[in-house]
Amino acid sequence: MAHYRQIGQVPPKRHTQFRRPDGGLYAEELMGEEGFSSDSSLLYHRGIPSALVDVRPWELPDQATTPNSPLVPRHLKLHDLFPGEEHKATDAVTGRRLVLGNADVRISYAVSSVASPLYRNGTGDECVFVERGTATVETVFGVLSVGPGDYVILPRATTHRWLPAGEEPLRTYVIEANSHIAPPKRYLSRYGQLLEHAPYCERDLRGPVEPFTVEGGDVEVYVKHRGDGPGGLAGSIHVVPEHPFDVVGWDGCLYPYVFNVADFEPITGRVHQPPPVHQVFEGQNFVVCNFVPRKVDYHPLAVPVPYYHSNVDSDEVMFYVDGDYEARKGSGIGKGSISLHPGGHSHGPQPGATERSLGVEFFDELAVMVDTFRPLALGEAGAAVDDGRYAWSWSGRGPATS
Repeated sequence: MAHYRQIGQVPPKRHTQFRRPDGGLYAEELMGEEGFSSDSSLLYHRGIPSALVDVRPWELPDQATTPNSPLVPRHLKLHDLFPGEEHKATDAVTGRRLVLGNADVRISYAVSSVASPLYRNGTGDECVFVERGTATVETVFGVLSVGPGDYVILPRATTHRWLPAGEEPLRTYVIEANSHIAPPKRYLSRYGQLLEHAPYCERDLRGPVEPFTVEGGDVEVYVKHRGDGPGGLAGSIHVVPEHPFDVVGWDGCLYPYVFNVADFEPITGRVHQPPPVHQVFEGQNFVVCNFVPRKVDYHPLAVPVPYYHSNVDSDEVMFYVDGDYEARKGSGIGKGSISLHPGGHSHGPQPGATERSLGVEFFDELAVMVDTFRPLALGEAGAAVDDGRYAWSWSGRGPATS
């Protein structure tokens, strides 16, 4: 993250002796990106963070994908994935189901009500959007409280676990990178401060506020890492002699944080603004945008809904979270839906939506969009909840009637 934080006890000078009350040394761990050449934090452990006493394989949730061929736009109904009471035996890590993926990013969905195991993603950062429910996210850096509309940014190799809270099941939409996830570079100064034209600033970000330490031994940590399985991934379970939440203090610019979508300040204009004005984060070969409730175009002849456009360089994935999405009326899309508009196919408003939008001054909609710059394939979950009809919604005709 761009700005420096200090939590708990740290020595006045880095890489110098820092002793426990019993006289022994705390173990200093540098957690840093891009070797030693980018953001990092120093964590001070009571135990040795590298220690292992056992290891065994972890069979990951199904990571296999199927190409979107023949090429069609798709409507995926995520709320059909966890029927009945499945959430009561599901956690937010091992219960994830893969919806879409490519070599840069994987999009998964989970509905959960039980605590996850301790988990560490060794392949990339995670951006977890909380659709519904509340939870505590315990991390090696401290604790985060999260709820509806929160983006939770978890840097690569952050050991953490999810503990759902309250009566409502926790619904999480997971954007998992093979890279880092950060604010767009155009929002940042040369030194990393969020600039005046950015739609959010550091005041909007919530990070850990104090250390979180737990006693215990022979603790399991589920680790996702590179391997020879589907998607180039594999899983391992590390058994560590001391609980990994043994950090008495840390400082630096790399740590998990939370940003709520309600704190995103939309950029509007006299005529329709293109999707980049809605961008919130970026990773390697993909971007994350959000469409929030907002006043819309005020030119007297403005057309508020998007014009038809061809994604010649990207696949567009829209997750419809809340509100009434004007451009998709009549398509069957509603809350909990995903639309996939693949590169190579023009898309835009449903028939009649353009005319209905004329004179509209406010859009009451909430959606999370991921644009990828390599084609996306369907995961097992995406294939399971494809409505099979969306591609024909502009013409009103399908293969059976043509």
